[in-house]
Amino acid sequence: MIWVALTGLFLLFLGVPVAFSLGLAGLVGVWIADIPFSIVATRIFAGVDSFVFLAVPFYILAAEIMGQGGITTRLIRIAGHAFQWLRGGTAFANIGSSVLFAGISGSAVADSAALGRVFITEMPKEGYTKPYAAAVTVASSIIGPIIPPSGLAIILGAVAGISVVDLFLAGVIPGLLLGAACAAVVAIDALRGRIPKPPKMQSDEPAFKMILEGIAVATLPVVIVGGMVVGAYTATEGGGVAVAYALFLSVFVFRELDMAGLWRAVMKAARISATIYLLVAAATVLSYALNLLGVSSWVSTAADMFADQPLAFLFAIALLMLILGTFLDIGAAILIFIPLLMPAVRELGIDPLQASMVVMLTLAIGLVTPPVGVVLFVVMRIGRIGMFPLMKALMPFLIAELCAVVLICLIPGFSTWLPELLNP
Repeated sequence: MIWVALTGLFLLFLGVPVAFSLGLAGLVGVWIADIPFSIVATRIFAGVDSFVFLAVPFYILAAEIMGQGGITTRLIRIAGHAFQWLRGGTAFANIGSSVLFAGISGSAVADSAALGRVFITEMPKEGYTKPYAAAVTVASSIIGPIIPPSGLAIILGAVAGISVVDLFLAGVIPGLLLGAACAAVVAIDALRGRIPKPPKMQSDEPAFKMILEGIAVATLPVVIVGGMVVGAYTATEGGGVAVAYALFLSVFVFRELDMAGLWRAVMKAARISATIYLLVAAATVLSYALNLLGVSSWVSTAADMFADQPLAFLFAIALLMLILGTFLDIGAAILIFIPLLMPAVRELGIDPLQASMVVMLTLAIGLVTPPVGVVLFVVMRIGRIGMFPLMKALMPFLIAELCAVVLICLIPGFSTWLPELLNP
C-alpha cells in the first residue's frame, strides 16, 4: 500500500495529470496484489457505469450556457446594487455574487475565474488592496461546490449510495453558513474602518427589471431541486431540465446567446465532462487496488478506536480531508476515500449527510490552500498577486470558514434539517 501511495504522490509531484497519476498508482496496486491486468478494464467501465453520473454533463452544460448568456454580469450588477449602501458593500457584493453563482456553476474554479476578473480589477479602484479583493474572491468561491446544483454532490452520492436530492438539500445551509462566515470577516473589517464604502452605482436599468432578472436566475436551483423533491424527475433528468431552463433564459429572456456562444458552451462542457469521467475511471481503479491491499480493514480498525466517540471521529475525518485537500484533487479524494470511510460513519451512528457535508466543506477549503490550491493559483494568475500577500489577507477568512466546519460537526441539524423537512 505504501508503494501505491508513493507512486501516486511521485507522479503528482512530477506534474503528471491527476487522472493518470491515480490510474498508474492503481496499476501498481493491482500488480502488487498479483491480479491480472485484464481486470483493470472491467473496473474502469464499472466506475463510470452509473445512471447518476449521466447528470454531470447536463449540469456542466447548463452552467456554461448561462455563462455564455450574460448571467454573470447580471448577478454582479444585482449584488452590487443590493449592498451599495454598506461600508464594504463591494466586498459583500462579491460574496453575494458567489452565493448566487454557486446555484448556477456548482464549481469553485468557475466561480473564482468568472467573478475574479471583475472584482479583483474593480475593488482596488474603490480603495481596497488587491490582496484583500483577491482574498474575498478566493474565500467565497468555495461556496460553489456546496450549494446545489453541485457536481461534487452527484459524484459523492454515486460512490456513497446517498440520495443526490438529499445531498443537494443538505448543502444549502452549510453553503449559506460559509457565506455568512466570509461576510462576518468583512463586517468586522468594515466596523474597524479598514475597508471603504462603495460609490453609489448609476444604472439606466430600472430596479424592478434587475429584481426580475435576479429572480429568474435564482429560480434555476429551485426548479431543479424542487422538481426532484416532489418526484417530478430524478437528479439525472433534472440535469436535462436545467439545460432547457438555461437555454430558455439565455435565448428568450436575456437574448444574449447566439449559435456561436452555444457551440462554445457545448465544447467546453464536453471537455470538462470528459476530464471528470477520466478521473472517475482512474480513481475507481485505485480504490479497487487499495481494497485488494487491505486498506478498508485498516480504516475499520482505525474507526474502532472511536467506538464511543463519533464526534471525535467526525473531527478526525475533517482533519484528514483538510490535509488531503491541500495536495489532492477534490473529486479524486471523494472517489477514493468516501467508499472507505462511509461504512465506518454508519457504524458509529453518524448521519451520512452530516459526514458528507464535513467532507465536502473541508475538501473545498483545500482548493484555496497551497501547495495544490487550484482556486488559489487561478486568482493569483488573474490578479497577478504573489502567494504570501494573498495568504496573509486570506487567513481571517479561512479561520472563519473553519469555524463554520466546526459548527457543522457539532450540530447535525445544519446538514440534516432541510432534507428531513422537504424529503422525509
